[in-house]
Amino acid sequence: MSKGLFITLEGPDGSGKTTQLDLIKKYFEEKDEQAIFTREPGGTLISEKVRGIILDKKNEEMAPMTEALLYAASRAQHVAQLIKPALERGKTVVCDRYVDSSIAYQGFGRGLGDSVTVINTFAIDGCIPDLTLFLDIEPSRGKARIDGAMDRIESERLEFHKRVYDGYKKLAEQYPDRIKCVDADRSVEEIGIDIERYLDEVLIKRNEL
Repeated sequence: MSKGLFITLEGPDGSGKTTQLDLIKKYFEEKDEQAIFTREPGGTLISEKVRGIILDKKNEEMAPMTEALLYAASRAQHVAQLIKPALERGKTVVCDRYVDSSIAYQGFGRGLGDSVTVINTFAIDGCIPDLTLFLDIEPSRGKARIDGAMDRIESERLEFHKRVYDGYKKLAEQYPDRIKCVDADRSVEEIGIDIERYLDEVLIKRNEL
């Protein structure tokens, strides 16, 4: 059985992740490779319930550490129930956001620092992505793309989203072998071409093991 492959997609709000995830699904279908697509916060019944609490705009009084712990709790269930079992069966898992989001949004955005990494060390239980695709776009450009109602996190001030963006860029510098930056301020097709190239590389590497 081939080794499971774990791919995550990250980016500021409005970076176009949903559109690219649809293209990634088509990519794996054309390769005749089954892939499980999931998201964070969410992915399981329990995790989706936690998601509702986190993103509800009525929860304005939520403390930053409460937010970080809720994300970690949702992730711990997601890893234990879905991600880790799938990888152990040799499946490919593609996740819309993962632990890098918590480090960027709560560690940098909320100013919680390294405590977020410590919390999530327990939550991820050793499940590190093989490839993380970071859709790189300035926060002001990303926010301008959002149509319709925004959730509690999307509604934060631009200054918050700038801190999140800076956090993502620092993570990309820290883990260049895993996190691949993709210029997301281009056409859907141009972004998709870069993503396919990185997917080809990680599939070839997986198949060589």
